[in-house]
Amino acid sequence: MIEIKLLPGAVGEILAVTVDTGYISLSDRYGLMAAILDESLEEEETQAINRLLHFVKRGRIKW
Repeated sequence: MIEIKLLPGAVGEILAVTVDTGYISLSDRYGLMAAILDESLEEEETQAINRLLHFVKRGRIKW
């Protein structure tokens, strides 16, 4: 099985850039997918991903 390791602070950086630009890139989507699959994700990072998904749902962030 392949182990996926994220850079420290990657989820926060994706959130900050995405909220700033209003657009989530394909590479950021793959980064978030990897983060979700990471079983060692911290609670703060999980909340950031949930916040980002909420923004997408509300239309504040475009694909």
